[in-house]
Amino acid sequence: MGRVSVNAVSKVYDGDIVAVDEVSAEIRDGEFVTIVGPSGSGKSTLLRMIAGLEDITDGTVEIGGEAVNGVQPQDRGVAMVFQNYALYPHMTARKNMSYGLKLTTDLPQDEIDAKVEEAAEMMGIEKQLDKKPGSLSGGQQQRVATGRAIVRDPEVFLFDEPLSNLDAKLRLHMRTELQQLQDELGTTAIYVTHDQEEAMTMSDRIIVLNEGEIQQIGTPEEIYGEPANQFVADFVGSPSMNTFPVELRDDVLVGTAFEYTLPETYRERVSKRASDGEELVLGIRPEHVDVVETGGQNTIRASLDVREPVGSDNFLYLSVGDEECCVRVSGERQPEEGTTLTMRFDPSHLHLFERDSGRNLLYGAHDQTRASEAPQESMVSTEG
Repeated sequence: MGRVSVNAVSKVYDGDIVAVDEVSAEIRDGEFVTIVGPSGSGKSTLLRMIAGLEDITDGTVEIGGEAVNGVQPQDRGVAMVFQNYALYPHMTARKNMSYGLKLTTDLPQDEIDAKVEEAAEMMGIEKQLDKKPGSLSGGQQQRVATGRAIVRDPEVFLFDEPLSNLDAKLRLHMRTELQQLQDELGTTAIYVTHDQEEAMTMSDRIIVLNEGEIQQIGTPEEIYGEPANQFVADFVGSPSMNTFPVELRDDVLVGTAFEYTLPETYRERVSKRASDGEELVLGIRPEHVDVVETGGQNTIRASLDVREPVGSDNFLYLSVGDEECCVRVSGERQPEEGTTLTMRFDPSHLHLFERDSGRNLLYGAHDQTRASEAPQESMVSTEG
C-alpha cells in the first residue's frame, strides 16, 4: 500500500532555523498530491524527509502503515525523480535505468533487462536506450530519469520539481505525460513544485506550504475557490486575487474609495468573527468582477488604466482610488483606456480576510450564496 502519513514532522537546522514546522498530512494510496509554495517554504525539505534523504528532527513518517524514521532510502519503497535528473553521464540510458535495480535487488539480468525495456516503451524512449545522457534532449533525459523510477516498482513516486529545467512547451507536454503515467500505474505520487499552475492541473489534492507550515490542504477547486487565508488566495491564481483594505462598520465594508454592503447571507457569519470597526481585507478574483452599464448598490466606479489582450480574454487594469483592480473579460469587450467604468463584484465569490492573521472569514460560506444568486447581465460602460 502506498499510503503516506506525515505526523507532526519538523526539520530544524543549526538548532534554531526551522525549515518545516510540525507538518501533518495524510496521502491516500494511489493519490497524486502536489506540495506547492514559494522558494524557501520547506516543500523540498519535506519531500526529502519522506524519501529518507534528510533526517527528521521531530515527528514520524509512515509509508504503508509502517514508520520509516531511520530506514534507509532504498528500503522505503520510494523512488525519486530530481530536478537535475541525476543521470550518470558515462552510462547509457539503459544502464542508468537498470543501475538501481542491480544495487538493491538480486534479480537476474534478463528480468532487469525486461523491466527496463518495458519502462522505456512506456516512456517512449526505447530507441534511446543505448545513448548517453549528453546526446539526449532535456525531455528525453527527464523520461530516462522517470523510467529509472518506474523500474523499481515503488509504492510511492517522489518528484522534486522535475520539469523546471524544460522550456514552456515541453514542460506542458511532459506534465500531461506524467499525469497519464500515474493514472496508468496507479502508484501514489508526491510532486513538489513552485509553479501553482502545475499544481492546479496535475493534482488530486494540493498541500500549500509557506514558511514551513501548511496553509491549506484541498482539491484544486477548493484551493482556488475557497482559500483558507489570504496567502493561499494571493499565491494561487494568475493574475492573483484583487484585495482591498476595508473597515467593517455595521454591515458595510468601507474602503478608501467605495462602500460595499455585505450580502445578507454573510452578515451573521461575519458578525460572529469580526467586531465593528475592525480592519479587514476584501478579496475577489478577476473573473468574478462584472463591468456593468448602470450603477446602483454595491457598484464601484473605476478608471481604466491598461487593457491587456491575452488571446480570447482581455485583462482590464483599473484604479479604484489608490488601489489597483484586475478584471478578466471576453476578448470581444474592448473599452478605451482612460474611460471610467462601473464594476460589480459577484457576491457568491467574495472573500473577507482578517488584516493581521489573513484568515478567511467567509471560508466555506459560499455554497448557499452561489445557489441563491441569479446570474446578472453585464455590459461595458465607456463614460469619459
